[in-house]
Amino acid sequence: SIEGIAAEAGAGKQTIYRWWPGKSDLVAEALIEGFLMPEHFAPSFTGTLRDDLASWMRIVLDFVDDPGHDEMLRSLLAAGTTNPAIGERIRERLGADGDLVHRLEKGVTDGELPPTAPISSIIELLVGAIVLRVFAPSNRDDGEAERLVDVVLGTHTARGQ
Repeated sequence: SIEGIAAEAGAGKQTIYRWWPGKSDLVAEALIEGFLMPEHFAPSFTGTLRDDLASWMRIVLDFVDDPGHDEMLRSLLAAGTTNPAIGERIRERLGADGDLVHRLEKGVTDGELPPTAPISSIIELLVGAIVLRVFAPSNRDDGEAERLVDVVLGTHTARGQ
């Protein structure tokens, strides 16, 4: 809440509103300035596409599953519904507009994905799983990141996974 932000900053609510007309404006600026989600979650280019995406997903899920990030992440997503700039910044921080695209394109180049692979849809599904996790937290188990990546890439098998 603005009251909570003002109290934490040692300022009055009116001071906060003087600088930012609403909470989404304050959240957007904090995100842009790197005060919220300072990490940039970039997938590695060190292994197979599956392994690199699973590693990226584990890192992001670790961040999302950290109880210390609950309120901030929910506030970000709520603010993103009214301020498109926030959504764009979240996409940037997750690497959805750059690093993930490049890693998936390398997967096509390396023959790990077909040339017709729907790269933007793959990204939307992976990021969607993350957003769902923020809205409806669940207990994560070992192998969850790998299973999500397998399903999204279409490599899910009936080997008990």
